[in-house]
Amino acid sequence: MNGTTDNYLIPFVVGANHRSCGLSMRDRLFIEDPMVPEFLHRLRDQGLTQALVLSTCDRVEVQGVHEDPNSIIPVIQQALADHGEMDSAAFGDQLYGLTGGDALRHILRVASSLDSQVIGEPQVLGQVKAAHRMAREAGTLGGAFETILQDAYNTAKRVRSETAIGERAVSIAAAAVQLARDVQGDLEKCRALLVGDAEMGEMVAAQLLSAGIDVLSVMNDRTPQRARDAARRLDCHAAPWENLSGELEKSDILIMALGRRQYTINSDMIHSALAGHRRKLMYIIDLALPGDVDPAVNRIDAAFLYDLGDLERVAMEGMSHREGEARHAEDIIDQALTSIGRDTAERAAVPVLSRLRAHVEGLRDLALNDAGGDAEKATRLLANRLLHDPSVVLRHIALNQDDGELEAAEHMIEYLFGLDNKTHNGDK
Repeated sequence: MNGTTDNYLIPFVVGANHRSCGLSMRDRLFIEDPMVPEFLHRLRDQGLTQALVLSTCDRVEVQGVHEDPNSIIPVIQQALADHGEMDSAAFGDQLYGLTGGDALRHILRVASSLDSQVIGEPQVLGQVKAAHRMAREAGTLGGAFETILQDAYNTAKRVRSETAIGERAVSIAAAAVQLARDVQGDLEKCRALLVGDAEMGEMVAAQLLSAGIDVLSVMNDRTPQRARDAARRLDCHAAPWENLSGELEKSDILIMALGRRQYTINSDMIHSALAGHRRKLMYIIDLALPGDVDPAVNRIDAAFLYDLGDLERVAMEGMSHREGEARHAEDIIDQALTSIGRDTAERAAVPVLSRLRAHVEGLRDLALNDAGGDAEKATRLLANRLLHDPSVVLRHIALNQDDGELEAAEHMIEYLFGLDNKTHNGDK
């Protein structure tokens, strides 16, 4: 499409997210990456030439621009229904369609991670960029939509740099990692021990591995096989239960996830482990209810014990902090929308301004030619010809006796030519 046509393309978003529908619906609509090009080509064949597909665990959306979004939205809804092998009538109000300013705001908020289940999660911008890349490879990008996406990236960058929306843990596992860094500092030099195979324990261990801990071992008091299974899932080492004392002595971080309804770890065991400990500090996470670790361990200066309640409080504080930062981020979105609106209006004015300039240049050349080189005569001819059409229009409006239209036209001429000193004095 040429640049002139792009000025009249309107942004839109069609899709479903974690607020509009449940997981089962999103699962049916989910579009795997290898299927995205075919889906976009199907839409292109039906007249949608600028669009991307954003398909994540939180949302399945088609974002793009079109000269008549209201006509293309039903086409996209049907394409999503066909993909999910369902009747489009089954969507009800679970599928949303946004156009214009509402769609643009949504696109900016999604890229800035303000529309996610977890506000500020860092993966979202990467997901948008991946969707952008797939659309480019599928040939469904153009100047108008490319500009919107770049605006979205710039806005997301501002949100990240000017707010702390991505800081603080907002999940149990993330809270456990945050506290691990507070206690132990550089996790790349730490060894961790997971005792038990409860799901939460494995989630925390996986987060610690992602955070860069040096070594992770797993053990279980029931059967060696359960420890080996957990170690395989986490891609780490399984240690025999008989080596508990030795593993404690080597570990900087202890994750307890047995849930035996009795204390497996007591203060004597921790005292003994710390006596031969290389770093003289131990961070202990007790995820069991009731706990696996005797609370008396808290009285050991070098032992830092946190239970599930402690982690939940850290996560709640993090969520509250991010929600506060989100209000600042929304202000940035508003500023971006104002700037985008101004830029769009300026781009829209370019064609008519170009025509006006060409028209005036033509009148100038004609006046110079008719004046035979007489500069005074040429300027008089040019002035008369420039004023001719506005004069004809004003007389025509006056003859039709439309006072309101005449007053509006007069004000517009005063504004365009700087005749209203009150309006233009500040610009001079």
